[in-house]
Amino acid sequence: MSYVTLTQLAEIPGALELAQVATDKGQRPVSAELMDATLRGGDRSAYAPAEIARADAAASRIQEAVIQASAVMDGYLSKRYPLPLVESNPMLSTWARAITRYQLHTDRISDERTDPIARDYRDALKFLQLISESKFHLGANDPTTGTASLGDFLINPGDKVFGRDRRP
Repeated sequence: MSYVTLTQLAEIPGALELAQVATDKGQRPVSAELMDATLRGGDRSAYAPAEIARADAAASRIQEAVIQASAVMDGYLSKRYPLPLVESNPMLSTWARAITRYQLHTDRISDERTDPIARDYRDALKFLQLISESKFHLGANDPTTGTASLGDFLINPGDKVFGRDRRP
């Protein structure tokens, strides 16, 4: 199961960044407009076939990173949930986006301690680890919480201690 779509990635981090990191090394990046149309399945008829082929190759690299990110996430999630998860969760999409983005930025030169891409990646893995250890839940969409798994609440008011009906 893929936790993030190419359309979601076109939104954040955006087609410009993805074009810059997913285009073949040594080539000028695919234009942001063409990358956006490719990721969203839009009209690309105004572009040359060679440009479309380069955009398709970049989209293929992005899709491969999405598949790898989903596999990493499944490794953590499978310790606690039967896969594939029935319902999507926004947190999972955010974490998949962070892992995908990190994998695509393999050539960046930065301090891992202060790099926001590395920070988001580490945070995603930390939360996935907490989920696998049952220390963090997916919220309302978590299949392991709710009345079915926790049981029903029973309230027993007990006997009255004071009142008009009680006589010593």
